[in-house]
Amino acid sequence: MPVILACFLLGLTLIIVRRIAGGGFILVPRRWVVERSFGWLGRWRRLSKDYEERTDVAEAMVTIAAIRIMIHRLAHPNRKRLPSPDF
Repeated sequence: MPVILACFLLGLTLIIVRRIAGGGFILVPRRWVVERSFGWLGRWRRLSKDYEERTDVAEAMVTIAAIRIMIHRLAHPNRKRLPSPDF
């Protein structure tokens, strides 16, 4: 119920993907976008393990990593890989 309320308040669309009875692997559309984003964030050593004790600090580190990725993409649109972070 809280998920439906949050979707309503934020104007989001919730798509529930159900498993097929036979099992096996089925490609879920656009899941690669989420997996790729987690891969980019996982390159930061501080995000690869659960070092933070406070959730607000962990959230701030994810935000800093995402900002750094976007700044790099805006500054170097033709480069494919981001240099490894120094922190």
